[in-house]
Amino acid sequence: MPHSDRYAQMQSYICSRTDCARVLSLDRETISSPTSPLIHQEARFLYVLSGRGTIRIQGRSIPLSRDTLLSILPWQITEVTAVDEPLQYYLLVYNIELLNRFIQSFRDIDGDCARFISHMESTPGLYLTAPQAETVRAYFESLREEIGLESTLSRPAQRPMAALWVVNRAVELVILAERIYVENTCGLSCGEAKEDSLQGLLRYLYLHAGEKLTAGALSEVFRVPQAAVRAYIKSVTGRGFQELLHEMRIGKISGFLLYTDLTLDEIACLTGYTDAPHLSRIFSEMTGMRISDYRKAYRTADSVCRMEHAELAYSIAQHVYRRYSEPLSISDVARQFGVSPAEVNRLLISQVEKNFAELLNFVRVNMASRLILSTNWPLIDISLEVGYTNVKTFNRNFMRWRGMTPGEFRKTVALQASRLTDDEEGAHAGANL
Repeated sequence: MPHSDRYAQMQSYICSRTDCARVLSLDRETISSPTSPLIHQEARFLYVLSGRGTIRIQGRSIPLSRDTLLSILPWQITEVTAVDEPLQYYLLVYNIELLNRFIQSFRDIDGDCARFISHMESTPGLYLTAPQAETVRAYFESLREEIGLESTLSRPAQRPMAALWVVNRAVELVILAERIYVENTCGLSCGEAKEDSLQGLLRYLYLHAGEKLTAGALSEVFRVPQAAVRAYIKSVTGRGFQELLHEMRIGKISGFLLYTDLTLDEIACLTGYTDAPHLSRIFSEMTGMRISDYRKAYRTADSVCRMEHAELAYSIAQHVYRRYSEPLSISDVARQFGVSPAEVNRLLISQVEKNFAELLNFVRVNMASRLILSTNWPLIDISLEVGYTNVKTFNRNFMRWRGMTPGEFRKTVALQASRLTDDEEGAHAGANL
């Protein structure tokens, strides 16, 4: 396996690339070839409209065909291993933490409400009967009319009580899936299972991320040496144990910041941090934003000033390119150009296919890569030069865009360059014989 493909690609913990405050997003996608392994930080439903193929979830092979409803939970690993006919599907990404808190509030009324996640985990895919498929298809079509598709960057005019409608529709899909699970005598629980004692480690870590977890505690749960736990995490994600734990907690923290009025000390208690200062420091290191800026930016994300001009999008992109080494924030850029943070993301995606955070980090990593290849500067100096205030944030973003750490990049590219030089010299010598 190539060095840069060693780690599974990690998906974002946000539901929508345009508006981080959205509870769910909907898109329609088509794939015609197998994919690389993906680690999903947020939950999603996939409803197959046409095509045939095979996907692996947590090591289990699941056939896909028309009217398959697939549920993927946070921190599960998926890989489309075969595409026999191009697969076209609806993809719904949703905030399962918010949804679960909403559903659990009714547990005293309906005792069955607590079981849906365990059923999704045990039976991630369902084959729908004709009546079930008709209901599910109508559900996705109505959702599309209400919120639009993520890839088209167009949102229908907001109707009264839109946020409540969306949450209710998300709950409705969970209920539909749960009822289909009960009705169907054969789901897809009989797929091929991978014999790997650590297959569920990431999911377990996510579910218990608010606790005082250690690699030693996980080694006892999974009955393997502590070194094996750390090695597995590193081999799959490219992160160390503590760094991955922080990344898992960030998604939970973001939900509390956006959808509750809990104090930072209360959120710290719920997410495994000592106190508010500890939480704030980790959040800033992992996201590059202060908590106050994050909350302010995305709590007002729906007050969008619609501006359709491509010129504005290019002006924003140019601003990011020219000032990438400065401490840029989406709030400041949005204010400077007179639009909302959500609109900044929408405009950038429409022209450069990246939202603000993606574009900023993409530029910084590209510039850092040039410095790694052209200088002998220490990596910490390079990270500061391109705008990162700490090495952890630099490493995390470099990993995302290059598939390896900055140190691995320096060694790998230098080695490849050395081999290329040797080959060229050999070819030149042979030509003179």
